[in-house]
Order: sequence, then structure tokens, then C-alpha cells
Amino acid sequence: MIDKPTVRMLSFRWLLFAILALAYCFVYFHRNCLSIVADDLVREFEVTASAIGVLGSIYFYCYAAMQFPAGLLSDSVGPRRTVTFSLLLAAAGSLLFALAPTFTVAKLARVMVGLGASMVFIPTMKILAQWFRAREFAFMSGLMQAAGGVGILGATSLLGWLATQAGWRVSFGIIAAGTLLLVLGAWWLVRDRPADKGWPSIAEIDHQESTPVASQTKISLGHGVRIVLAQKYFWPVAIWFFFDCGIFFGFGSLWSGPYLGHVYGMSKVETGAVLSMIAWGMVLGGPLLGVLSQRVLRSRKKTFILCTSALVILLLALALFPTGLSRTVLVVWFFLFSVCSSAIVIMAFTTTKELFPVEIAGTCVGMVNFFPFFGGAIFQPLLGRVLDAYGRNDAGRYPVEAFRTVLLVLLAASVLSLACTFLMKETYRK
Repeated sequence: MIDKPTVRMLSFRWLLFAILALAYCFVYFHRNCLSIVADDLVREFEVTASAIGVLGSIYFYCYAAMQFPAGLLSDSVGPRRTVTFSLLLAAAGSLLFALAPTFTVAKLARVMVGLGASMVFIPTMKILAQWFRAREFAFMSGLMQAAGGVGILGATSLLGWLATQAGWRVSFGIIAAGTLLLVLGAWWLVRDRPADKGWPSIAEIDHQESTPVASQTKISLGHGVRIVLAQKYFWPVAIWFFFDCGIFFGFGSLWSGPYLGHVYGMSKVETGAVLSMIAWGMVLGGPLLGVLSQRVLRSRKKTFILCTSALVILLLALALFPTGLSRTVLVVWFFLFSVCSSAIVIMAFTTTKELFPVEIAGTCVGMVNFFPFFGGAIFQPLLGRVLDAYGRNDAGRYPVEAFRTVLLVLLAASVLSLACTFLMKETYRK
């Protein structure tokens, strides 16, 4: 018979997960929100597309730079305190962004948001590892991926509607207030481990030893870094990450909104509705690709090749036909684009972990996680420069030729990412 502390622990962990999942929603919201309000920011601050690209890239530079510090803070001050502080910083950044009188202040606000958002994922994974069994962890990671998709829905459909009704400043003020509520929830309810509430651990509930297996060898951080850097098969995954996520963050998270507005004349609400398919591609694509890799193709490498080949075809098609597509075709295009450029990243993390001993799983994932955000930091301002090279027409819009060139740049990047997939090592094992 299960005792009361065990029942409470098994029930409470879902409340804890809900708070952390909501926090992860805000991470993805801030990662994708500028796509909807980019034109508003251009008019408000009287800046160029290149400047908006820099504004968007700030988030990714901060996120990439903070991957190692986030892990160190989680291990030193604890994951609960790290998550709480990071959410507080993100809330303050959102409020400052809503009130920003100048573009310089807006950039400072994005620095605060980027630093805050960057310290949510790693401590969250550390907390969940204490509250859920190892066999449950993959499922929980999938749910977190779905939570990220909900965040993208908020950054597209919800923000599109809210910005239309109340303006972008009020919208980000509301986001700041919501994040602050999460800060209070994280501080009062989240705990690093069941023992902090006097409850038994998962290992004790399952009548297992709570100490690690003795045969596991401790590997220092420095030694682990050297192992990762010396592994030749690490680099195809890392470079693939750079180009693939550069494409997704550069277009999907920023310039797809102006593309639909300038080329197709869509309103914010209409743009948000189409771009919401990015979220659904992420929510549904992750589990589907997991099944495809594990049970159908039984290959990580073939899954990479298939998805990246499809991404090349998608970008080629849009570059050839940038105008005149029906709403239905655009909806399908953005859904498939999300599956092939965003949902696939779960496979990249899986492959990276399978390349190395379990003792340095955190080190290798933390190191490879630098590359996608570095890609976003490079591609967002790069594509902005491409648009500025053509300039705006009398209606204040970038011409179709400008977006066609953007798509050709993305197409070239997708071909390079496809080349990387053929150099990857097959890590699938029965």
C-alpha cells in the first residue's frame, strides 16, 4: 500500500511541472515574438531592418553565452533559485521593453530578456530529473517540447490579436505581469527535490539505491570538454545545428512575419494565424520524428537526411514562387518548415548524447546547444541587411525581390546543412 507522503509527492510533481512548463512557454514566446511586431518597432523607433535584426539577435547571443553559466548556477545555488531569478530578470526585461523610450533602451531590455530566458531550460531539466523516473524522462522532455510550441502559439496568434487590439507596448506589459506571477509560483511551490518537502525520492519509492552506480567514472568539466572537442563526429552535428537553427530563427522567428505582411498584405491577426503552424509543427513533429527514427527508419542519420532534404525542397519552392500562393499552401508550408527545421532538433540532441559517455551528457549537450543560438544571432541581422540592400518602396514595404534573395540565402544554408547530415555518425542502437 502506498503511504501518504508518496501519494502527495507523486501528485505534487505535476503542479511543479506545470509551473516549469509555463516558464518554458515564455522562453519560446520571447524567442519568436518579434516576427509579429517587427513592423511596429520599425515605425516606432524609426530604424532599419538591419537594426531589428540586431535587436532579435541579442536574445540568441545572450542565450548562447549563458549555457555553461546556467549549468554552473544550477549546480551551485540550486535550480529553483536559478529559475526564479531568471524569470524575474525576464519579467523586468519585458516591462522595460514595453516602456522603452528609445531603441537603445529596447536593446538593453532584450539583453535582460535573453539572459533571463537562457537560464530556464537547464535547471528545469535538473529539477525534473529529481521528480520523475528515468523511464519517464523522455516523455516529460516531449511535454516540455509541446510547452515550447504553446509558447510559439502565444508569440504568433495571441500576440497578433493582442497587439492589434491594444498595441505592442501594452502586450509586452501584460507578458511582464504574467511572468511575474510565474516568479511567485516558482519561488513558493517549486522545490529542487522531493526531500526538500520531507518526501521520499523516486529512487526510494522504487526501492532502489539513491546513490549512483559505483562503476561510473567521474569526468571533470575540463576533461569532458576536451573529449567533446576531439570527437570528429561532434562537428557535423554542431555545424548542422548552426545552419538549421539559423534558418529557423532567422526566418521563422523574425522575418516570416514581415514576409507575409509585405508580400501577401496580411494583417497581424492573419499573419499570426499562418505562423501558428510553426507551433503545431513543433508540437506534433517532435513525437512523429521520434517514432520515425526509432521504429520506422531505425536510424538517426536517415531521419536527418530525410528532414533536411525536405527543408531544401521547401525553401527552393518558396524561392521560385514567393508570391501567389494560397492561404492553404502557406499554412502547409509553414507546418512542414517547422517539422523539418525545428522539431528535428530533438533528434540532434539525442544524437549528441549518444555520441558520448553518459558521464558527460550534460557537457556535450551544453556545448552543442551553443551552435543553434549562435546561428540565430548571425542569421537574423544578416537577413535584415539583405532586405535593407533593396530598400523599402513608396508603401513602406520591402519588395518581393528582397524576400526572394532572403530565401536564396536560406536555401544555400539548407544545402550546407544537408551536406553535414551525410558526415554524421549513425548512433541508433536497438
